[in-house]
Amino acid sequence: MSPVQTRTLADLRRGESARLLPLCLDGDLAHSVMEAGFVPGTIVTMIHSAPWGGPHIYRLDGAEIALRRDLAGSLHVEELAAGES
Repeated sequence: MSPVQTRTLADLRRGESARLLPLCLDGDLAHSVMEAGFVPGTIVTMIHSAPWGGPHIYRLDGAEIALRRDLAGSLHVEELAAGES
C-alpha cells in the first residue's frame, strides 16, 4: 500500500478548491486562524499568489483572505468530491 499524501493550502493552484481538515496548530495560532474563517470542513479556493514569496489569497465563505505561505503550508486539505464546489 502506498503512503497517503496530504496536501496543504499552499499546494493549491489558482482556481483550485479543497476542504480544510482539522488544524494541527498551537492553541493561539489555531484560534487566530479559525477566527479568520479557516475552520475545519470549510471549502477554500486559492485565487491569487503574490510574487516573490508573498502571501496567497484564498476565498472562503464569500471573503478573500491572505495567508503567509508558511502558514498556508501548515493547513491540511482534502480534495472535494466530484461536483462539489
